[in-house]
Amino acid sequence: MNQKSHLKMFIAESTKATKRSGTKLATASTDLTARVWHIEPHAHAKMKHIELKGHTDNVDQLCWDPLHADLLATASTDHTVRLWDARSGKCCLQTELSGENINITYRPDGTHLAVGNRDDELTILDVRKFKPMHRRKFSYEVNEFAWTLTGDIILLTCGNGTVEVLAYPSLQPIDRVMAHTAGCHCIAVDPKGRYFAVGSADSVVSLWDISEMLCMRTFTKLGLPVRTVSFNYTGDYIASASREMFIDISNVQTGRSVYEIPCRAAMNSVEWNPKYNLLAYSGDDRNRYLVDEGNFRIYGFQSS
Repeated sequence: MNQKSHLKMFIAESTKATKRSGTKLATASTDLTARVWHIEPHAHAKMKHIELKGHTDNVDQLCWDPLHADLLATASTDHTVRLWDARSGKCCLQTELSGENINITYRPDGTHLAVGNRDDELTILDVRKFKPMHRRKFSYEVNEFAWTLTGDIILLTCGNGTVEVLAYPSLQPIDRVMAHTAGCHCIAVDPKGRYFAVGSADSVVSLWDISEMLCMRTFTKLGLPVRTVSFNYTGDYIASASREMFIDISNVQTGRSVYEIPCRAAMNSVEWNPKYNLLAYSGDDRNRYLVDEGNFRIYGFQSS
């Protein structure tokens, strides 16, 4: 079962291959909706923009189309995957899969979507037809996954502490990396395609060279299982968080922690803006009545 399956909110910054504006942010929630927010990069302000309604269960994860700045896809435990127009708030396409969907990510060229469910099944959708192309069921726990920038490899984090390396489109294993001493929960690929980072239940974030599949260094500032990791737009910094009340920002090349962002609650998701050193994050914030508040925040980080 994926580490994010119970989390309240997932966030993703809008990217576009031809012009990375970084002015939209999308959130997914257990209130059955996703929302798109307009971001003012320099004012650090947020404004509710539009609500995406239609799912009948939790929206566990979402991702922006890498080529179309106003299209995003959502994965829900209602068994459906939906494609949305962020300008109108309308669902353009949807398909029903076999299980409760909890992970989703686009192939870098925008042609395919990879979707994972609670039954450890990976499904590849053709974006144009919005229908399943390939399926593979795993006999072990599969958590988050990510494409390499070339789109010919999918990296899967697994509950046994490994990262499975699958060829695409065959989905056949070509390597297995013994990454951690406990389950691997989350993964992110450096925007320049050099590295991937893995967050684990052993409280460590590891950095791997993609071409050699070798561990370059580890980040050990966190003391509890890592829930979320994200590279900044230059690939020079990595943010990671757990149930502890802070987010760690570390230098990718030195491995040193350079800043901590204090938080009011355990973090669910961190995501860097694709153009600026702005970090969006959401957590388990609750009010005095212990009711989920559904907040997210944006932090401006000044690199030294």
